[in-house]
Amino acid sequence: MDLSPEELTAVHLSLRIAVVATLASLPLGVLVAYGLARWRFPGKVLIDGLVHLPLVLPPVVTGYVLLLLFGRRGPIGAFLAETFGIVFSFRWTGAALACAVMGFPLMVRAIRLSIEAIDRRLEDAAGTLGANRGWTFALVTLPLALPGLMVGSILCFAKALGEFGATITFVSNIPGETQTISAAIYTLTQSPTGDAGALRLTLVSIVIALVALVLSEVVQRLANRKLAQFE
Repeated sequence: MDLSPEELTAVHLSLRIAVVATLASLPLGVLVAYGLARWRFPGKVLIDGLVHLPLVLPPVVTGYVLLLLFGRRGPIGAFLAETFGIVFSFRWTGAALACAVMGFPLMVRAIRLSIEAIDRRLEDAAGTLGANRGWTFALVTLPLALPGLMVGSILCFAKALGEFGATITFVSNIPGETQTISAAIYTLTQSPTGDAGALRLTLVSIVIALVALVLSEVVQRLANRKLAQFE
């Protein structure tokens, strides 16, 4: 199980990308989940469908759409590059963006279910005590939804860690820059002498993903016990 320097680089890069993708998705994920759980507005079903679209689209399609939008010649990518000097295509930041898009639906769904499970009477009680919506969200809703935030973040991290199709389509497979564990395994399987390295990275990927999923289950069970105390 001694990983080569190239394999270690792929592991470290994958963890870095997954962490950045998860942290970057969290604020927007909380906002979208709260809006879908609490607000009523025209087109809510459409918004919900767009949020979950990456789950049903082929990852390559998602990656190609990102390339069209955030590539150097894309409308958003060109603006960011010319105005702020931010470039996503063929950079690790682009890989983080692709992973964030793919993991976002899982995060939103977990947080939304957690918010919907909160007894609205607790929020109403805070309102009768003088708390406005902002304080009610910060002091009541968010703490009670914290288990969902944790579960959603873990699921997003696990999804980002194993993402391949969208990433390789958007930012290619550049060693040391965009070559994640999945891309490194793909590269090694194309080499006659790469079976051992591919097996090592596969085992590493399985262990990390399994730990994340077990942690998600543990957090969910603890959350159910905590919520039961308020019933």
